[in-house]
Amino acid sequence: MKKLIVCIHFGILVLLCFQCTRNQQGPVFKISFSSELESKAQDGRLLLMLANNNKSEPRFQITDALNTQLVFGIDVEGMKPGIAVNVDASASGYPIQSLKDIPAGEYYVQALLNRYETYTLKSGHTVKLPPDKGEGQQWNIKPDNFYSEPIKIFIDPARGGSFEIKMDKKIPPVPEPKQTKYIRHIKIESKLLSEWWGRPMYLGAFVLVPEGFDEHPEARYPLMIYHGHFPSDFGGFSETPPDPNMDTTDYNTRFGIYGYKKIQAQEAYNFYKQWTSKNFPRFLVVQIQHANPYYDDSYAVNSANLGPYGDAIMYELIPEIEKRFRGIGEGWARFTYGGSTGGWEALAAQIFYPDMLNGCFAACPDPIDFRAYCLVNIYQDKNAYFYESDFKKLERPGYRNYLGQISATLREMNHRELALGTKSRSGQQWDIWEAVYSPQGEDGYPKPIWNKLTGEIDHSVAAYWKENYDLRHILQRDWAKLGPKLEGKIHIYCGDMDNYYLNNAVYLMEEFLKNTKNPFYGGEVDYGDRAEHCWNGDHNNPNYISRLRYNTMYLPKILKRIEKTAPKGADLKSWRY
Repeated sequence: MKKLIVCIHFGILVLLCFQCTRNQQGPVFKISFSSELESKAQDGRLLLMLANNNKSEPRFQITDALNTQLVFGIDVEGMKPGIAVNVDASASGYPIQSLKDIPAGEYYVQALLNRYETYTLKSGHTVKLPPDKGEGQQWNIKPDNFYSEPIKIFIDPARGGSFEIKMDKKIPPVPEPKQTKYIRHIKIESKLLSEWWGRPMYLGAFVLVPEGFDEHPEARYPLMIYHGHFPSDFGGFSETPPDPNMDTTDYNTRFGIYGYKKIQAQEAYNFYKQWTSKNFPRFLVVQIQHANPYYDDSYAVNSANLGPYGDAIMYELIPEIEKRFRGIGEGWARFTYGGSTGGWEALAAQIFYPDMLNGCFAACPDPIDFRAYCLVNIYQDKNAYFYESDFKKLERPGYRNYLGQISATLREMNHRELALGTKSRSGQQWDIWEAVYSPQGEDGYPKPIWNKLTGEIDHSVAAYWKENYDLRHILQRDWAKLGPKLEGKIHIYCGDMDNYYLNNAVYLMEEFLKNTKNPFYGGEVDYGDRAEHCWNGDHNNPNYISRLRYNTMYLPKILKRIEKTAPKGADLKSWRY
């Protein structure tokens, strides 16, 4: 009898262990792509996305916001057509880390392959990266990426199960934008970048030419470099007003208003009217296309991982633009401005090329002092994701609104990127900072500033960042040399409730600038009360309006700067018709 009881207990134990193993495995998705899409084996990041709604395809619902849906990713090399690859509990997930832990329920499921190509770099390394295809390095709309139509299935991780998904669609090409009377296009092959990447690499730009450009062939113009993310065309400029009957039921969650699309359309038309008015200054305004295999732009500096984009833009692209569109072509007649990424780029370009630009206007810039890399001090903190504590495990916030309400942590934001791509290949914000600022690793990819999974900081990488890209540190270190070249040129603006805590680094930069001597920096640092990201110095309009007016916001200051600093005999008349 005792033996029977023991056997029964042992059987129950075996059954429980088997059930436990089953639960740990979770569902398995067998994903393949059709040979009709491509006959060759593929490298890339294979993504499985699940959504509990059908508001849009799951590939368009992966964000840092509270309403984000689920994504799980694995690297694939040599994935053959018609041969399934398993995505299971071992895949990197966001915001839930493993498929085995998702809630049971009905999901709309979709797969996508972000395809990689092989690059042989000047350094001798071979790397596999997703090339830009004219879409601005956006994995979910990148032409030629494979994907499947969403299907609705019931998933219960406790029961496991196997599901087959076949990718049989390919994202179509991006249509080429058309030139107009005012918006002209330019594209050049960069010798510097082509040599570095081991294949032809291109830089492009949209040039907004002034009213009367064709009618005044004798005129030569100052140049405004408007830095920002990848432009599909020159943004915020429209020759036609919005339709009076345009739908205004769209709701902008960030600003809490309806009809924002019509507001944007009206602002674009207002800019056109101002641009073509009689007394408006006649300038060239340039938006640059410099998407690369890591991001939608290069950050406009030379980098160990992206190559010499700073030199390529300043020494190849800008002179060619000035040649084709009759720019004055001298440092006193060039200015730069932008917000967020563009704000950092504007300030960095002014610092790294001080004689080639006569002023920068940096709004809500990405971290310009890495003691405040958002909420991380990369030089002193041990972990990026958690505050130091003996007993608490408190996460660092990553995104807030103007009331301080948090909707994402720094860990979550980085784990989304980890699901989308390893080795800094997600095409997202934290990965491009790493790709731009880090030294090249032994494998040819950027050396991580921290462990993407745990947040543990590598202080040897932080030391490299400091000497090469910490803009406040570089200014302080080299002020004796840079100060005389930058006097009166630096203008920085930031909301004191910036969503990404970027104002913290601006405070540290201001602390240095206001104490500069021989010379005093002579510029401006200003803050917007309770203003969120994209605040650019406008105290008179709400942020949702002022953020649409970068191209007119700084013109009065630029005109004064030109009049004050133009050398004797400079052309101050041909462009003032």
